[in-house]
This record gives sequence, C-alpha cells and structure tokens, in this order.
Amino acid sequence: MNPSPQQPETIPTIIIQPTTGWVSLRLQELVEYRDLLFFLVWRDIQVRYKQTVLGVAWALIQPLLAMLIFSVFFGRLAKIPSDGVPYPIFAYCGLLPWQLFSHALTESGNSLVANERLITKVYFPRLVIPLSAVLAGLVDFMIASLLLIGMMISFHVMPTAAVWTAPFFVVLAVTTALAAGLWLSALNVRYRDIRYTIPFLAQFLLFATPVVYPSSLLPHRWQSVYGLNPMAGVVEGFRWAMLGTQLSWGLVATSVASTLVLLIGGLFYFRRTERTFADLI
Repeated sequence: MNPSPQQPETIPTIIIQPTTGWVSLRLQELVEYRDLLFFLVWRDIQVRYKQTVLGVAWALIQPLLAMLIFSVFFGRLAKIPSDGVPYPIFAYCGLLPWQLFSHALTESGNSLVANERLITKVYFPRLVIPLSAVLAGLVDFMIASLLLIGMMISFHVMPTAAVWTAPFFVVLAVTTALAAGLWLSALNVRYRDIRYTIPFLAQFLLFATPVVYPSSLLPHRWQSVYGLNPMAGVVEGFRWAMLGTQLSWGLVATSVASTLVLLIGGLFYFRRTERTFADLI
C-alpha cells in the first residue's frame, strides 16, 4: 500500500498596505516583533559605550557630578530646603528618574532620523524604534541606582515601607518619555529643526520639575496644577518611595492623567503619520 503523498507546507502571505485616516494602533505587532525590539535595545546600549574610556562608569559620573554642583549652589549657597533629608541624597534621588527621562526623551526624539536607512529598506512597526531608544536608558538607571543605595547607607537613611512603589514611578518616567518621544520623533521627520528644540525642552523641564527643590515650596492649592508636568509626579513620587519625603497625591494623580493623555495622543499621531516616514526621511 503506497503511503499518501505529504501535503506541501503552506507559507503565509503577508500583504502590506498603506493606512488611511485614524487607524488602529495595532499594538499586537510589538509582540510579533519582540526579537527586533530586543536587538535594537541591545544595539543602542552597545553604541552608547562603544570606544569610550570609562564605559558604563558614565552612568554614575553624570548624575554624581550634577548632584555635587546642585549641592554646592542650591543646597549650600541658596539654602534650598530638602524635606528633612540631607540635600546631596535629596538631589541625587531626584536626578535618577530625571536623567532616565531626559536621556530617553533625547534618544527617542531623534530615533527615527537616526535610523533612516533601516526605515527605508524594510517593513516593521516603526513604533519599535522610539520604544527601543527609551528602554535602553533603563540600563544606565539601574547602574546609577547602586550609588543611591550606597549614599543611603552612608547618610544612614533607611528605605521607607513604600519602597515597593518605586518601580511604579520608574515605569511612569519611561511612559512619559515614550509619550513625548512619539510626538517629537514623528514631528522630527517632517520638521528637522525639532532636533534643536529637544535639548532646550529638556533643560526647561529640568527647572520646571522638582529635582533641585521640593514641590512643597509651592502653595498647596497649586500642587495639582503643577502635576500637569508629568515628571513632577514622577520625581516627587520616587523620592517619597525611597526617602519618605512629603508627597501630594493630587500632584501624582494629575501627572498620571497628563501622561496618559500625552501617550494616547502620541500613539494615534505616530500611527497616522508613520506611513509617510519612508518618503520624508
């Protein structure tokens, strides 16, 4: 009895068509292209420290030097209050989530233009590019966090019972950077002068965020309004989780809401404009 012939393997057919109007976000594509996302994150990490003398030590040096400068000028000379904790650790604890956001904002805002050749040669969800630029900054954050632990031991500052909430504020910082990065990266493809505004925007937000000063300096009735800056809730929340400083939950709630609005708007705008990236870039 002759065996039945094997059926030929069916190869799936993928049809790529341009989108029109306000389209679906198709976030499931991020799961399908997770290997590409991992590769781009690893590539960004390698490129960041390639041919550097100090390597990953820069992740410690940058916030450490900024903390020393802020401690001298704002802590010692200007006598800025620090909610009852030593000013150096107060400033450094605020700098950690801020530098995570600042680096992610800069890298994601320029990510599409920097990957011009990749975008024009092959199809993949373009959302992977700014997302990988944001996630790569988490490595620096984790390295710099080791110094924070050492400073807490040195200053005899015990972590609070709310330390378990710190990852929530880290995720909020990453989400905020991604939300802003989606807008800036998409706009940067069409208007190349956007890349010149990103450093200015980061510098402005640094002093509009309670990194070197506590939000408690503001009247209580303005706390929620101040939370319209999403990073205000991130920095104050992370500092509260680690050091037990004062925290306005109204400020945090406003920051979370502001981040969600910025993220949803950024996702839809990015998806709507991504069909033109290969032509304009």
